[in-house]
Amino acid sequence: MSNASDYGMLLTAAPSREEASKIARLLIGEKLAACVQLMPIESFYVWEGKTQNESEVLLLIKTRTALFEHAMTRIKDVHPYSVPEIVGTQFLAGFKPYLDWISEVTQ
Repeated sequence: MSNASDYGMLLTAAPSREEASKIARLLIGEKLAACVQLMPIESFYVWEGKTQNESEVLLLIKTRTALFEHAMTRIKDVHPYSVPEIVGTQFLAGFKPYLDWISEVTQ
């Protein structure tokens, strides 16, 4: 029996919906994620000493924590940014049938 902490979410942001969709399709196709949601966002950050303000697309990537490292490697392989945000967090709780589904559709 698995625990909610065996599952989690990775987050990354892409510069466009096209780039975000490319990453999402790759992760789903390689069974590294069960679900990837895309959300338009506005980001403020400092890059190379300058404050930036950009429209981006946030990817919410649901998967098993055992797949975090492999998924992060694949994201980096195709991500257009030289230093992309790729962070993950474990779930503290979750609806068991949903968590079971994540297990069924990921490798």
